[in-house]
Amino acid sequence: MALEFASDTLKNDPKIVYWAIDQNGLALEFASDTLKNDPEIVSTAISKNSLALKFASDTLKNDPEIVYWAIDQNGLALEFAS
Repeated sequence: MALEFASDTLKNDPKIVYWAIDQNGLALEFASDTLKNDPEIVSTAISKNSLALKFASDTLKNDPEIVYWAIDQNGLALEFAS
């Protein structure tokens, strides 16, 4: 969750964000908007914590594959789908 305190440059660096979400999927909250719209980044975050769907872009909250992936792990993630 230390990503919260990182610079905007680091929040937009895929390697840094992958490292952060590998530790805790909910760190997606602090990633740049660009990376919150990246299906691979969001899928990785969801694989660590399905409730990370909450922090995905609106586009990905409307993506059937992403949403299914999240709710397949935890039905409560449906709350964050579009």
